[in-house]
Amino acid sequence: MGSNSLDIRAIMDAQGVRGKLVTPMAKDGLTDFMQSIIIKEAKEEPFYVLDLGVVMSLMEKWVQCLPMVQPFYAVKCNPEPALVGAMGALGASFDCASRAEIESVLSLGISPKRIAYANPCKAESHIRYAASVGVDLTTFDSLDEVEKIRKWHPNTALLLRVKAPDDEGARCPLGAKYGALDEEVDPLLQAAHDAGLTVAGVSFHIGSGATESRPFRVAIKVAKSAFETATRLGLPKMHVLNIGGGFTTETFDEAALTIKTSLIDYFSDVQDLTVIAEPGRFFTESAFTLATSIIGKRIRGGLREYFINDGIYGSMNCILYDHATVTCTPLAAASNRENPKCEEEKTYDSTVFGPTCDALDTILTGYLLPELEVNDWLVFPNMGAYTAAAGSSFNGFDSSTILTYLAYSPY
Repeated sequence: MGSNSLDIRAIMDAQGVRGKLVTPMAKDGLTDFMQSIIIKEAKEEPFYVLDLGVVMSLMEKWVQCLPMVQPFYAVKCNPEPALVGAMGALGASFDCASRAEIESVLSLGISPKRIAYANPCKAESHIRYAASVGVDLTTFDSLDEVEKIRKWHPNTALLLRVKAPDDEGARCPLGAKYGALDEEVDPLLQAAHDAGLTVAGVSFHIGSGATESRPFRVAIKVAKSAFETATRLGLPKMHVLNIGGGFTTETFDEAALTIKTSLIDYFSDVQDLTVIAEPGRFFTESAFTLATSIIGKRIRGGLREYFINDGIYGSMNCILYDHATVTCTPLAAASNRENPKCEEEKTYDSTVFGPTCDALDTILTGYLLPELEVNDWLVFPNMGAYTAAAGSSFNGFDSSTILTYLAYSPY
């Protein structure tokens, strides 16, 4: 791996990865690697491949483009222990939204000081747990939350979550649920101060999967206004800015430039400012590939209909809940096909169904595929963000049991 060797050694020693097989893989070797898994293990169930080389590459890009912003990986996006452990080894901190997520991060030997409890509305029992394990940074956007925190975790530092004015371009907008309005900032800051709590800074989120970078600039301006409100109220100096998530690999370069420029324009006068973010899909989406096998086939006229062993109630829930567009490539079973990559074959309009008994469990329609057979495979790239993490066990098809194989490719 050359210059990557140090990072690989750190990742290999991380809890969540240590003791597991991590297979070196050529840059274009994913198909061969998946084929080898299918053959050697007589594989029938769906499985993921996590390419740790992709994760390393994305972390390097983050550090190059946003060196002033500490990433707090959003665990909800994909809680795979090997990924979380690798992110920790690469220097990331973590955004957790519940007791279970905090427990999962701590179980990997990661310090509670590297965790932000970034859920503006928390159950009291979860707040008590955070206090007991030393997670001392959280968010709020309501008076009731101030009272709960005063009662159960008065020593934590707070970040006031403000509503991002523009999240319409996001794949999943969040402003309808979270974020203080302009007129609420003053009373919330005052209430926290009166309760003896420390408001360390401000957070916002422009929405998951943002397609534009301008919302970052608008939200950073709003955050600066909240800083100025705290100063006007005579509150202790705030020093943390959490710019949330919304990062994608497609728009990252533009977003990074917008963020850097906006920080200079609005926060250059704030000394000792700590800037953090909550990226999720940026680090996960392209790092995971899903392989599914064809368990059934039907031909109606010229239409091919295939049934596979994962679907809308499993990994492909991202189609419904994350507004994702999935694609796939065929992979024939080597035991009975001479052309495992199904190259240069005639294609047909095809429908791909998931395994459950619900007709909603339809993954692709009008999709061009070559003639495939039962026990052939369909491979879905870019399946790391909000996939298995949000799956269910409907009809007994449990997405939590899908195995993840670890590999690393050069970058």
